[in-house]
Amino acid sequence: MAIGNLTDAFTSLMFGKVETTRLPVRTSTGQAQAVYLPTAAPGLGDSGVIIGREVYSGKGYVYDPFQLYGQQLPAPHWLVLGESGNGKSALEKTYVLRQLRFRDRQVVVLDAQGEDGVGEWNLIANALGIKSIRLDPMAARDGGVKLNPLDPAITQTGQLSLLRTIVEVAMGRGLEERAGFALKAAHAHVVATVQDRQPVLDDIIDTLRNPDLSSVESLGVAVDEVQSWGLDVALVLDRLVDGDLRGMFDGSTTEGIDLDAPLIVFDLSHIDRNSIAMPILMAIVGVWLEHTWIRPDRKKRIFLVEEAWHIINSPFVAQLFQRLLKFGRRLGLSFVAVVHHLSDVVDGAAAKEASAILKMASTRTIYMQKAEEARATGRVLGLPRWAVEIIPTLSPGIAVWDVNGNVQVVKHIITEAERPLVYTDRAMTEDAVAERVRAERQLAAEPGV
Repeated sequence: MAIGNLTDAFTSLMFGKVETTRLPVRTSTGQAQAVYLPTAAPGLGDSGVIIGREVYSGKGYVYDPFQLYGQQLPAPHWLVLGESGNGKSALEKTYVLRQLRFRDRQVVVLDAQGEDGVGEWNLIANALGIKSIRLDPMAARDGGVKLNPLDPAITQTGQLSLLRTIVEVAMGRGLEERAGFALKAAHAHVVATVQDRQPVLDDIIDTLRNPDLSSVESLGVAVDEVQSWGLDVALVLDRLVDGDLRGMFDGSTTEGIDLDAPLIVFDLSHIDRNSIAMPILMAIVGVWLEHTWIRPDRKKRIFLVEEAWHIINSPFVAQLFQRLLKFGRRLGLSFVAVVHHLSDVVDGAAAKEASAILKMASTRTIYMQKAEEARATGRVLGLPRWAVEIIPTLSPGIAVWDVNGNVQVVKHIITEAERPLVYTDRAMTEDAVAERVRAERQLAAEPGV
């Protein structure tokens, strides 16, 4: 007998049989997975809008800032980041379509991108039977849409704040005290004297060039001094009346703008996105909406801004929107800012204001970014290391979601009915066009939309 066998025999005699022999078990992976139960971080609940699926657990991912606000979210505002072509636009559009299925929801979109002469939200607006509000300097001169910064629906304080912001954005610096006084005096005079119609920018410009004696004599200041103080302000505002921006803001607000529609789309696609016109335009629209749209009527409102760096990168416009976000939060407003890179805003002239707005965004969705940009984003937003490392590897449609510290990797799911409305490619085939029309009819026929 070999030595090994003697050892085994002796061990068995002293201690009993050491090894047991078990028959093989035939099973399936579905049954065997119960042996090692998977674990996953808790989700956000099941009340709200379905976004897609968590990549690692396979669970459905449901998100709604209004349901989460006050419990898991300190603020309902949302920041969406990522390179072009990775799914930001598709996410925005399906999110809005799904939110509108709730009867107490209302959405405003600042649509800064487009093709074939219309904004990219035009398909969705048409499907819901809504006409986009197209702000176009050329069209406005021929009876197009106008928004009046001096609309009586805006408080006098709001009007003056908006006028200052327009001037500061155009000048690229803050308004000096004397120039600010000249503007304030001109505004007070116009409001007091124009009673038979809406005051307009022309009235402010005329008063700046020809100050009223009664508006300044109590301060012991000569009229010609006030005139010199307000000259630069008049020249800046003149650009909105007779310059390249004329037509959109130099008259009474266009009648018939339906602020009770479930979806309101401001089509800004005809405005040069790199010109000074865009931040001025967004400031005017933002303040106009603040005073005419946000009301204590228990509706939940979403204000979605594409190319939002135009807002966050300007100190003066950012200050206006910072106030809007603080004010709107009490009235059920969720602000959604969509930008390509965080560096577009945190390294700009409005770094302080941008930081304040970013802190209000308790929800952050990050699509694929290059490694260096991902690391910078992770530092600013405080993302965990594992999330930063996978951001450069994300496929289109997959994003890292950080909802007040609850971090998940989520694959966005688009339904067949939504697909032709979401992908606005100018090269659509005839079959795709037919599919889009079918989807529009189906969407319009559904209750609650």
